Amino acid sequence: MSQQNLLVELFVEELPPKALKHLDIVFKRELFNNLMQMDLVERVNVISVTSYATPRRLAVHIKNVLSVAPNKQIAQKLMPVNVGLDASGNATPALIKRLQGLGLDESAVSQLTKQADGKNEALFLEVTQKGAALKDGLQKALDETLAKLPIPKVMTYQLADGWSNVNFVRPAHGLVALHGSEIVPITALGLTAGNTTQGHRFEANQPIITLKNADTYAEQLKSEGAVIASYDERRAEIVRQLNAAAAKENLKPIEDEALLDEVNSLVELPNVLLGQFEAEFLEVPQECLILTMKANQKYFPLLDANNKLTNKFLIVSNIKPADPSAVIGGNERVVRPRLADAKFFFDQDRKKTLESRIAGLDKVVYHNKLGSQGTRNQRVVKIAGEIAKQIGNSDLAAKAELAARLSKADLVTDMVGEFPELQGIMGRYYAQHEKLDDDVAFAIEDHYKPRFAGDTLPRSQTGLVVALADKLETLVGLFSIGEKPTGDKDPFGLRRQALGIIRMLIESKSPLGFKPLLQLVLNQFNADASVALAIQEFSFDRLSVNLREQGASPQEVDAVLALQPDLLHEIPQRLSAVRQFATLIEAPALAAANKRVGNILKKVEGEVKAEVVENLLQEPAEKALAAALTKVKPQADKLFEAGDYTASLQALAALKAPVDDFFDNVMVNADDPALKANRLGLLAILHQTMNRVADLSKLA
Repeated sequence: MSQQNLLVELFVEELPPKALKHLDIVFKRELFNNLMQMDLVERVNVISVTSYATPRRLAVHIKNVLSVAPNKQIAQKLMPVNVGLDASGNATPALIKRLQGLGLDESAVSQLTKQADGKNEALFLEVTQKGAALKDGLQKALDETLAKLPIPKVMTYQLADGWSNVNFVRPAHGLVALHGSEIVPITALGLTAGNTTQGHRFEANQPIITLKNADTYAEQLKSEGAVIASYDERRAEIVRQLNAAAAKENLKPIEDEALLDEVNSLVELPNVLLGQFEAEFLEVPQECLILTMKANQKYFPLLDANNKLTNKFLIVSNIKPADPSAVIGGNERVVRPRLADAKFFFDQDRKKTLESRIAGLDKVVYHNKLGSQGTRNQRVVKIAGEIAKQIGNSDLAAKAELAARLSKADLVTDMVGEFPELQGIMGRYYAQHEKLDDDVAFAIEDHYKPRFAGDTLPRSQTGLVVALADKLETLVGLFSIGEKPTGDKDPFGLRRQALGIIRMLIESKSPLGFKPLLQLVLNQFNADASVALAIQEFSFDRLSVNLREQGASPQEVDAVLALQPDLLHEIPQRLSAVRQFATLIEAPALAAANKRVGNILKKVEGEVKAEVVENLLQEPAEKALAAALTKVKPQADKLFEAGDYTASLQALAALKAPVDDFFDNVMVNADDPALKANRLGLLAILHQTMNRVADLSKLA
């Protein structure tokens, strides 16, 4: 059983650039895991796996792969004991027949073992399982790996025989399988493994590269084939060249990880070149120019020290000519019409006011059950106005209503029609062009915020109001027609919308209550209370996940959210208070007692009044608890009303001893109805006192 390093390469036509990174990860993982399961490679060997991925190849290098897997002993189940052995313990005809089928005779019965098999016992035979040969194991591993590749769209193509069809992401033209220097004779996609591959289409020293062994793959591709095979190495080289080229101009390339990955998936030998365009195009908003250069041309725009776009950009070429002027000139000629289009759209759009475009929203379908964008826009305006009136004056209401009315007008502009990613941004530029108030202009852009986790909130109160109105309208509207997210499907991004609302209410310390807000919006749809309850549950579920991701325990989060505080900005303070309370020595006992009190009160038929008649207090323990509550409750309540939730909870620590004593020495369910009611009233006061900040029973 010799050990050699293994190389497997699949050479294909250009792979989808946005899929290459994921294909690389899965190809490496699945191939190694399959070989590991067959004991052809050690489980600890995962650190010795190297993957390679370029636009035209997927490859994996694995160290210390066995030529033959070791034999191993396994217990083979034969049949239940009561079937294989008679009452005397002798083999039945069924067992003898089974043994004969395995090439054994009756003498093998003594070698059988009895092992538990569910509720019964079964007979097992210890057998030696022959280890898989690398040829067979690798064939199986590769077949299963190819079947699991995350192919975005399958192609069907014909093999050279003119008859057979193959389904794969792109036509495959070469297969390499080397164990050391020896070819492993496997097949895949109509190909037979060999030891040759191809280098760069134009830069390779020779068209065919004969690999010496598995370990020379990357070096030979680089020296003979002009290919940087490693995905990560090639990406790092692109970053190095981008930064170096930008530094020569005292500029910096735009940071965009997705663009970097895509460009890395388009080249095998990166060569960064500097291009430029006419400065007059800089009159167009830089977001437009940046987007067209990134999306259409895969260029890296260059920014100055103030993050302002310059008229220079970087090209990542896949060739290294002695004179790059032709490549640079060609790219400059290609980008110029794109920039000219952007300038044309910008100039044309500014000829019409945003207000004049609102009527066009009536022709844009929002949802077949919720009407047009125009109808939706009217709802958002009303909601924004109502919210603004609750937190500000008439000036805020007027600005919010105007911003809301104009917020979707840019959807019917030429620029946003060409680049939907610019919605809101272009609305802001056009509003500024019309000399509208900056609050209104920035609110038009910001009403989409936060767009994603970690995104900034709207910059002004006007923007905050319009953003809340827009997201609440979306959430309530779609819930009211049954478009609630299911499983991992969320086509309208409602989870993102809910988290956006929550973040705005919390981080802005908004005085707006969540339930009144929902009711305000519900009125626009004539929806019933069940919709509000569903949205509330959905939103608090999102908040719960978010808080746990920030480090809070599920019990702590449940304790706070169980009360469903209406003012969401209080939740972080309440959670902090609960987390500090949980560290107290008294906390576990008080949480357990609180849970016990809650269970007692739940079982009582009818309403329990939180009041105590003093002369009905008989036992010393209940008198002591009543006295402790008389002292602690006002103190805890005062601190709660002042917003000092931490101190309010910590004040409860003084209740531990009297609470423990009460449950040790007092029978709550006394025979005397008046006595029982009084003790239940005492527990109701205790329950109220302990559960103002959070439901402490959730900590038990």
